[in-house]
Amino acid sequence: MDVIKIIEKYYEPDSKAYYFLIHHSKLVAKKALQVAERVKELNPNFKFIEEAAMLHDIGIFMTHAPKIGCYGFHPYISHGYLGRGILEKEGLPKHGLICERHVGIGLTVDDIESNKFPLPKREMLPLTLEEKIICFADKFYSKKENSLTNEKSASEIREIIAKFGDDKLKQFDEWLVIFKEPIQKTHEED
Repeated sequence: MDVIKIIEKYYEPDSKAYYFLIHHSKLVAKKALQVAERVKELNPNFKFIEEAAMLHDIGIFMTHAPKIGCYGFHPYISHGYLGRGILEKEGLPKHGLICERHVGIGLTVDDIESNKFPLPKREMLPLTLEEKIICFADKFYSKKENSLTNEKSASEIREIIAKFGDDKLKQFDEWLVIFKEPIQKTHEED
């Protein structure tokens, strides 16, 4: 499968959105493969992880995020389920589930309803090992222009996730252990 060819069906290669999508996705794919290597005894599907990590944010062009060159009509949080729809049309339903289930640490129906997110009311939690690995790896990189290539520390990610509730932080902490990720101190903790 040529993931770049799929991406280029929806993105102009010289566009700002393409630049952010490709750079972010390559970093997430690299991190996800490193995580998969650390847990190879769990038999992760490396090829699928690489493909799905490259495609996990394919729906961003349909959202309104001008700072990264996206001028769609949907709020950014919608990019996951929109990406799922794109990849299902491409005949890649399992890859599509990665799109939908990587947002945050995954979203429950309760999360969607209580926050009034403009999303379909269904469970959007990562279930498979590969979904969890990609969701986890994605948290280490943002699509901000000044920090696109900077990997966040686990401590920095924990601070961000803590704002969304103890259950989300607990999930991330479990992944830190399962995926054998070192927790580095931030400068403030020194």
